[in-house]
Amino acid sequence: MERSMKNVFVFGADDFNLSQIQAIDDQGKYRFHRLYSYQEVKAGPEFPVQQLYTGALRKLANFVGSIDAIVGYWDFPVSTLLPLLRKPYHLPSPSFESVLKCEHKYWSRLEQSRIVPDHIPDFCAVDPFSDDYRAQITVNYPFWIKPVKAAFSYLGFKVRNGAELDHAIARIREGIPRFATPFNYLLQFAELPDDIAAIDGNHCIVESIISKGRQCTLEGYAYAGEVTVYGAVDSFREGKHRSSFFRYQYPSTIPRRIQQQMMTISETFLRHIGFDNGPFNIEFYWDRRNDQIWLLEVNTRISKSHCPLFQKVDGESHHKIMVELALGKRPDFQHRQGKYRVAAKFMWRVYDDARVTDVPSPKRLKELQSQFVDVDLQLHIKCGDILSSLKDQDSYSFEVAVFFIGANCQKELLQKHRDVKAAIHLEFEPLD
Repeated sequence: MERSMKNVFVFGADDFNLSQIQAIDDQGKYRFHRLYSYQEVKAGPEFPVQQLYTGALRKLANFVGSIDAIVGYWDFPVSTLLPLLRKPYHLPSPSFESVLKCEHKYWSRLEQSRIVPDHIPDFCAVDPFSDDYRAQITVNYPFWIKPVKAAFSYLGFKVRNGAELDHAIARIREGIPRFATPFNYLLQFAELPDDIAAIDGNHCIVESIISKGRQCTLEGYAYAGEVTVYGAVDSFREGKHRSSFFRYQYPSTIPRRIQQQMMTISETFLRHIGFDNGPFNIEFYWDRRNDQIWLLEVNTRISKSHCPLFQKVDGESHHKIMVELALGKRPDFQHRQGKYRVAAKFMWRVYDDARVTDVPSPKRLKELQSQFVDVDLQLHIKCGDILSSLKDQDSYSFEVAVFFIGANCQKELLQKHRDVKAAIHLEFEPLD
């Protein structure tokens, strides 16, 4: 039995998600190994991609035993590096180029324009370091501007006029190297078309606004040329420009016919770029008034935020799908076998910079966890933190805590959220 166990390397493992991954192995089939921790991969002031890449290859080469799968559930740089780490071992994986056609926002829009043009916004590339950046923009106000590579809506700005554009460009120039420098290092390993090679990580994409109506994310996978969607999750936003996520709720209540159209768009695009043998999640907007579906973004990974939701509703985390695909297996995922009929991830946000002056003690957190059974609580802050020092936040808010909650109806779900939030005592003081 010991020799038949599969060695699965988890790139960028954190304790919360690693415990969920380990829970899928109820038959003792897998041995999980940390291939760098979350802190080493994501928590530093920069992404040390070159060291992570060469270091991971060295760790794998020195491992005594079989290397059966390499998995990850984080966005950049984890999702981008996975195909490169798998290639020397001939492990099942999407190609590096197909991953870049999703993760390089401008390249992705270019490919989408060739196959699903009716479902994407007007867009153009812009060099934020150019003196004539205004002249490069062909999209009318208002629009969104964001780096061609980022995460968590980092450095994404809604722009309504020239003054707001100048402000956004100044912020982008200051912050874009955090993603651009490591992303550009990885681009050297791909064969890029000339029109993409000219648009490296120091560039931005400008898009007309499509964020109207209901937002929905499809979770799915491609395996042996077949595309499968196994869940749809609704996203609810709040705050300035309604640009900050408030909760993700599963299962979606968007009409089935709309979900089916989203599935068709997803399959059409993924087949077009040759994406295979990997998980994905694809974000859409449905403008109900005009019955228009807009494709927002394609991600080449499972959403870790949705894992506890699938666990609560379907009875198992979709980490299972990630692992089975990485082992070259067709995923076998159960449906509606969980304890609850509905589940959500709630994000507690603060909209002005402040200093954290009070948070629950570890003892109090344990008491709260016992009080709210099956509610997973995560605090992102500690006393003394300055909110603006938190990493990779969106441009308009600071995420200070998250709650994963299950319920048997939406009314119960929202009440549980109110009860949990009221019980957790957080205090902030404005900055001078």
